[in-house]
Amino acid sequence: MARRQERPAAPRIGSPDLPAHLEDGLPRRHADLRQVRLAGLSGEVDLEHASLEECVVPSAAVDTLALRGATLVDVEVTDIRAVSVVARDTAIRRVRITGGRIGTLDLAEARIAELELRDVRIDYLSLAAARVEDVLIADCAIRAVDLPHAQLTRVAFERCRADEVDPRGMRASDLDLRGLDALSYLDALALRGATLTEDQVRALAPAFAAAVGIDVR
Repeated sequence: MARRQERPAAPRIGSPDLPAHLEDGLPRRHADLRQVRLAGLSGEVDLEHASLEECVVPSAAVDTLALRGATLVDVEVTDIRAVSVVARDTAIRRVRITGGRIGTLDLAEARIAELELRDVRIDYLSLAAARVEDVLIADCAIRAVDLPHAQLTRVAFERCRADEVDPRGMRASDLDLRGLDALSYLDALALRGATLTEDQVRALAPAFAAAVGIDVR
């Protein structure tokens, strides 16, 4: 007899494949960076349409980190302080961001496979219209999570909290929200494909009722 698959399926995430030795590199637009360390980043950093492969970004303190249209493969970012990280329309594979604080993390329209966010404080996280597979968000505090029209597959939250989640138009498979303590969801009916705890469902009951036109008194 075939073994029944456990749902939701967990994200399939590997650690970034990094070499033992890294050269120091300089950020620039359209750069082709491989096996480098981008240390001491500050101010306005332009890496739009760049390629970063097997790279490390340690202890950055930037106003804006511009990554629009970039490709990131096997990249590790640690202890970042950023007003905004603009990574719209990026291609991401095996990227890990650990520690720090980000005002806006804009991943709208990105193509993401294997992303880990751990112990990061984020004011605004946007995955609007992104295609996302295998993402783990753990030990993060996020004010607003923006998911309109995102396609999410094997995405899990662990020990996270958020003030507001906007899932309108989202399509999800194996989306595990049991580890996300969210104060509100803008559209409860858009959570199709997500897994919640019984307590979370009870808390959302008034929103579900209102969405289907039930008058609860």
